[in-house]
Amino acid sequence: MSSADQIKQTAEKIQIISQDFDELSRQMKSIIFGQEKMVESLLIGLLSNGHILLEGVPGLAKTLAIKTLSKGVHGQFSRIQFTPDLLPADVIGTLIFNAKENDFQIKKGPIFTNFLLADEINRAPAKVQSALLEAMQEKQVTIGDESYQLVEPFLVMATQNPVDQEGTYPLPEAQMDRFMLKAVISYPNYEAERQIMRNSINESFPRMNAIIDSGKILAARTLVKEIYMDEKIEQYILDIVAATRYPKDFQLPDLSDFIRFGTSPRGSINLAKAARAQAFLQRRGFVIPEDVRAVIKEVLRHRIGITYEAEAENVTADMIIDKITQRVALP
Repeated sequence: MSSADQIKQTAEKIQIISQDFDELSRQMKSIIFGQEKMVESLLIGLLSNGHILLEGVPGLAKTLAIKTLSKGVHGQFSRIQFTPDLLPADVIGTLIFNAKENDFQIKKGPIFTNFLLADEINRAPAKVQSALLEAMQEKQVTIGDESYQLVEPFLVMATQNPVDQEGTYPLPEAQMDRFMLKAVISYPNYEAERQIMRNSINESFPRMNAIIDSGKILAARTLVKEIYMDEKIEQYILDIVAATRYPKDFQLPDLSDFIRFGTSPRGSINLAKAARAQAFLQRRGFVIPEDVRAVIKEVLRHRIGITYEAEAENVTADMIIDKITQRVALP
C-alpha cells in the first residue's frame, strides 16, 4: 500500500473517531470559558499519553478543567493538595498491618485513578514530588516489595502558582522533563469573564456529559501513532531541538548567553507526538509544519534552561522559542 493510500485510510478513520473528541472539546469549552488553549492541551495530553503541567494564578479554572475532562471520559478523578507536610505514602499508599490476619495489607493512595490533579505540586518537598516520577514514567507504583500497574488512561495534571513562591520547592529539571506539556494559563478576555461571572452567580453552568470511554481513548491513541509524518517534518523538529542546544550553529549567537541547557531527547519525542495529536484534532492523516508550531511552546518551554543573564534582561523561554522558529527554515 502506498503512503498516499495509508494517509487516506488514516484520515477516514480519524473522521469517524474524532467526532467524539470534537464533542468533548465543545462541551468542555462551554463550561471553561476563555481557556481554549488549556482545553486543547488537555486533549493533546490525553491523545498522546502524556502529562501536563499548568502554570497560572489562582482562579483560572485549572481544577475545573481536569474535573470536567474526567466527567467527559467516564474516568475516576482524584485530587491531592500538595503541602510541605505531605508524605510519599499520602500519594502512592502504604502497607498497613492487619492484626486479625496477622499480615500486612495494601492501602492504595489517590494516585490509583484515571485523572490525578496534583494541586500546587511545588509546595511539597522533593521526596513527595519524586513519588510521582515512577507513576508518570512507568505507569506503575511500588509499595513495599510489590509493583502495581496503574489503570489506563492515566493522566497527571499538576498545577503551580507563579506568583506566590514563598514556602515552595521548585521542581527539578528531571521532573519537569517528565511532563509532556507545560501550559501557561492567562486571564480570560472581558466577554468570557462576563459569561463566567453570570453563570457563577446564577449557578447555571452547563452539565458535562460522559462522551468517551477508555476503549475509545486507547483506539484514538493507536490511530494517532498511524498519522503520517514526513522525513522533512522530522528534520524540522530535530533542527528546532538542536537550535536550543547549539544556537550558534543556526546563526543565533545572541542566544548562547541566554540558554543554560537545551532540550533533552524527550523534547523531540514529545514534539513529534504532540504534533501528531494536533493533526488528529484537525482531522488530518498527516502532520504539517503548522501542527508543530501550534504545540512547540507547550512542549519545549520547560525544557530550556535560561541563564541569570536572561532573567536579568527579562528574556523568557517563550521568547527564545520564537527566535528559533523564526530562524529554522520551514520544510
